[in-house]
Amino acid sequence: MTEAELNAGIDALNSAIASGELKVSYAGRNVEYRSIDDLIKARDALRSELGRLGSGGVQRSRIIKTVVNM
Repeated sequence: MTEAELNAGIDALNSAIASGELKVSYAGRNVEYRSIDDLIKARDALRSELGRLGSGGVQRSRIIKTVVNM
């Protein structure tokens, strides 16, 4: 999915979560979820995918070293 499609999906899922609606349409897809919990899981999955897309699929970490002089 493209970044625009992922953002549209996240927006649609957020709207559905807020309203309690279980049917969601975005990016030419129509999905009916079983519960609000399923909506939240789907939204979180799209957020993760968006994060991976933004980072180029590379997870980064930072190591901080400290030296204590006595």
